[in-house]
Amino acid sequence: MNTRFSFIIFLGLLFFGINIHAQTTSVFENLVSPDGKLKVTFLEDKKGAVYYSFIADGRMLLQSSPLGVNNTTYQHLRSKQQRQVSKVWKPLWGKRSIVPDAYREMVLQFDAYTIRARLYNDGLAFRYEGVKVDSELTVFNFAGNYQAWYYNGEHHNIGPEYLKDAAAIRYPVMTVKVSDKQYLAIHEAFLESGEPLLLKHISGTTVFNVASKGSKAWRVVMYGRSPGDLVDSHLLELLNPAPEKDADFSWIKPGLAVWDWRINGAVFNGFKYEMSLPSWKRMVDFASKNNISYLVLDADWYGPEFNKASDPVKGGKVQSVKELIQYAKERAVGVWLYLNDVGGNHYPLEETIRQYGEWGAAGIKYGFMQGSLAEKNPKTQRITQLCAQNKLLVDFHDNPVHPYGQMRTYPNAVTREFCQAQLDGHQVFQPKTFVTSVFVNMLSGPLDMNNGIMDMEQKGRVDNAMPVPSTIVAEAARTLITFSGITILPDIPEYYEMHPELLKFISSEAMPWQESKTLSGEIGEYIVMARKSSQGKWLIAAATNEKERELIIPLTVLEKGNYKATIIQDAEDASYLGNKEHYNVLTQTVNNKNQVKVRLAPGGGACLLLEKVDR
Repeated sequence: MNTRFSFIIFLGLLFFGINIHAQTTSVFENLVSPDGKLKVTFLEDKKGAVYYSFIADGRMLLQSSPLGVNNTTYQHLRSKQQRQVSKVWKPLWGKRSIVPDAYREMVLQFDAYTIRARLYNDGLAFRYEGVKVDSELTVFNFAGNYQAWYYNGEHHNIGPEYLKDAAAIRYPVMTVKVSDKQYLAIHEAFLESGEPLLLKHISGTTVFNVASKGSKAWRVVMYGRSPGDLVDSHLLELLNPAPEKDADFSWIKPGLAVWDWRINGAVFNGFKYEMSLPSWKRMVDFASKNNISYLVLDADWYGPEFNKASDPVKGGKVQSVKELIQYAKERAVGVWLYLNDVGGNHYPLEETIRQYGEWGAAGIKYGFMQGSLAEKNPKTQRITQLCAQNKLLVDFHDNPVHPYGQMRTYPNAVTREFCQAQLDGHQVFQPKTFVTSVFVNMLSGPLDMNNGIMDMEQKGRVDNAMPVPSTIVAEAARTLITFSGITILPDIPEYYEMHPELLKFISSEAMPWQESKTLSGEIGEYIVMARKSSQGKWLIAAATNEKERELIIPLTVLEKGNYKATIIQDAEDASYLGNKEHYNVLTQTVNNKNQVKVRLAPGGGACLLLEKVDR
C-alpha cells in the first residue's frame, strides 16, 4: 500500500471512529446465529464500499466497520449465498470430547474477491478468498469506550485500559469487557501464511484496524456472556481444517510431565539433582508411580545450546539420553528432547527430527526460534509437520507464533509458551498475572505455563533461585486451570511426595478431558475451573489474585449420585507472602445439588477432587 493511500485510509478510519453514522449506508444482507441471538449486518455506501456491524443479545458491539483488501475499496456485489451447518467435532484431545460445530455461513462474491463469513452462537469469523492479500482494510470499530486487555509477550498483560487509551500497536489476544454480561475477544484462526494478526489503534477513537501484511487467515470476534464463556470456546479450532484423511494421530497421548530444568541444583537428603542420567532416572521412577506420562529434557543435553558446534544428534550426553529413553520406555514414560534454533539451523532439521523419532523420543520442545513472526509461522508449521510424520509431540517456546487453532489439524501441537511462564527468564509472575493470562493468552489455545511448584523458596536452583509468590495450593490449582496438552511440573519428586493430597489431585488430571467448564471468574481477579478426567473423576480448581476471597462453588457439573469430595484449601494464616505451604484438607460426601464454600488466601487457591462412590 503506497503512502498516499495509507494516509487516505487513516483519515477515513479516523472519521469512522468519530462519526460513523454520518455517512449514508444501506443494508444488503443479514446473517443470524443458529440460536438467533447474534447478528451480523453487511452494508454498503453509495460508492460501493463494504462495511459490517455486529449485534449480540440486542446490543450493537461493533458498529459499521470497513471490510476489504489491498486497494479494492469499492466493489460491485456479484452474488451472495447463505447456508446453515450443524455437525459435531470429536477431538482426539481437548477441553471436551464432543464439540458442537454449528453456524450460519454467508458467501459474498465481489468483483475482485470473496468474503466468507460464519456466525456461531459464540462469535463471528470472516476471511477474504480468491485474492492475494497484500494488506487489509479490515476494521474493528467498537461501539463504546470499553475496557480491554492484550497479550504482552513474556510480561504481565496490558490492561485493563480503555480502548481510547490504547497505544498505536496492540497484539492479540485482545479481550474486551463491554459490560458484566458481555465480553468480546479479537484473534485469528487458521493463519495459512503472512504476518500474524497485528492491531493498529487510531488515536483518540475506539477503532482498531488490521495492520498485518500478506495474511491469509480468519478474522475472529469471540463473544461470551461471561469471561469464562470465552475460555470454554472452541471457535478457533473449528475454523481450522480437520487432519488429512490418511493422517494417523492415534499415537498421541496428552498428559502430565516432569521437567529437568528447574530441578537443577536442588538438594534433598544428600542427593543433588542435576541435568544428568541419575537425576533423570529418579524423575522417571517418580513419574511412573504417579500417572505422569513424560519427562522433558531441556537445554544443553547435546552441548551448550547456543554453540554452533553442539550437534543435536551426536553431541553432549547423547548416549545417556538414548539409555534414558529405553529406561523410561520400560516404565511407560515418554521422554521429550529440547532443540533450539541454533541446532535446528546449523544441522539438517529434517534428519534431526527423524533421528529423535527413531530413538523413541515422545516429543520436541523447540526454543528460541529467530526471525520475524511472518518468517516464524511457516517454520513453525514445517516443524509441526515433521514432528507429526515422526510421531513426536511438539511444544514451542520463547516468543512463539501465537496459537490459532492448529491443534485440530495437527493434534501433536499440544502447547506453546505464549505467556509469561512461572519462574521464566529470571523473573516470577505475580498472582494477578495468572488470573489475567487465562482470560487473554489462553483464549488462543493450549499454554505451557509450568505451574505446580511445591518448594516455594527454590533455594539452590541453578537457573532461578527466587521465592515463588504463590501458595502451594494455588500452584496445584493452576495445573488444572491452565489448558494444555502437556502439563509440565517443575519441581523435584520429594516435594510432591511431602504433600500427598496435592500430589493425588495433580496425578488425577488424566487426559484427554471428557468435559471442561469455567464455573466463574473475573479478568485479573479470580477463576474457578472444572474438568472431568478420562477416568471419570471431576476436578475443580480455583485461583485468585493478591486479594483474599471466599467463593461458593456449585457442584451442578456433577452427574447424579454421591461423590467423595477431597477439598484442599489455604489455611487461615496462608498467603503468597508467607506461610505458603499451610493448608487444610476436608473430606465429605456431596452431590450435584450441593455447594462448597472455599477460602482462598491472598495469592492462593483451592483444589477439589470428586470421586463417585455410587455404583
